[in-house]
Amino acid sequence: MQLLVISIGAFILSYISVSAIQRWMVRSNLLDIPNERSSHSLPTPRGGGLAIVIVTLISCVVLWYLEPHGPINGVVSILIGAVLVAAISYWDDLHSLPYWVRFIVHLAVAGIVVIGIGYWRILQIPFFCVLNLDWIGLPVTLLWIVGMINAYNFMDGIDGIAGGQGVVAGLGWAILGWMSGQFLIAGIGVVLAASCLGFLGHNWSPARIFMGDVGSAFLGYLFAVMTVVAGQHVSRLAFAGVMLVWPFIFDTSFTFLRRVVHREKVFTPHCSHLYQRWVATGYSHKKIASLYVELSIICLVCSGALVMEWHWADYLTVIIIVLTSLILWLGTSWRERTELRVTPLH
Repeated sequence: MQLLVISIGAFILSYISVSAIQRWMVRSNLLDIPNERSSHSLPTPRGGGLAIVIVTLISCVVLWYLEPHGPINGVVSILIGAVLVAAISYWDDLHSLPYWVRFIVHLAVAGIVVIGIGYWRILQIPFFCVLNLDWIGLPVTLLWIVGMINAYNFMDGIDGIAGGQGVVAGLGWAILGWMSGQFLIAGIGVVLAASCLGFLGHNWSPARIFMGDVGSAFLGYLFAVMTVVAGQHVSRLAFAGVMLVWPFIFDTSFTFLRRVVHREKVFTPHCSHLYQRWVATGYSHKKIASLYVELSIICLVCSGALVMEWHWADYLTVIIIVLTSLILWLGTSWRERTELRVTPLH
């Protein structure tokens, strides 16, 4: 009952806060002006994700107060990291910081998390049994946290896509946390889903406000850290957590590797993500955001099967990974070939 009340309160507070932030940014003329890389055509306020940050942090403190779980140093390190990621991202929303400044902060935040809660020493991957990473788990964990912060940020480029993924992944963590007996993980998942849903009330196409780096980097950070925390207790939870955001991971990884192969400057701004190419072929923001949400829901089902350790879960995981990846990749190629008459992605 307490968790239900907190989640409803998080939804209402998020919705109201986003509305207030929108009005303040319009009055202050803090607008995202469209350019050649933009997916929108009208000046729109950016930074609505600040509401997600505030609501989530307040709710996390309340959850911890009501029922403390885990060592206090771990909880504190996670909250410190969250505040730092949100702060540097919000500053970037307002003043456009150099990439290397953000990267240093992200790496420092990952280090704080590792010091506070540890790193992956064991990973259980479908069909590969258990991987004993030993010290290699340290750089792998750091790379995972920094990578997810930036991957989620890169994917926040059209109306509703980042918020929609946040709702599904949050619900996924609520279910996985409940199934594995991790109250704090389940509580954070519910709160994230509720706050993202409140934000979506203003961001679903046509968006009246954008999430901004402050929200997307914050969500990427928490989903990465929750995977690390959960994996400390149940090794299969780590890969299950990865599956919750698999569409975002595949899109970002595919785009990054394709740009490397084509010898493009991978850290310069661009509009060649798969979801951006879908939009370029004529699909609306609403259709593409809905597609990613639907694929995320499929991956959520797979995550549950992994945690339940059903005998066919490994096969299901491989099928879903391949299926969702092909839908995003080949679907984009087909659309470009038929609608734009351009050379498809490869």
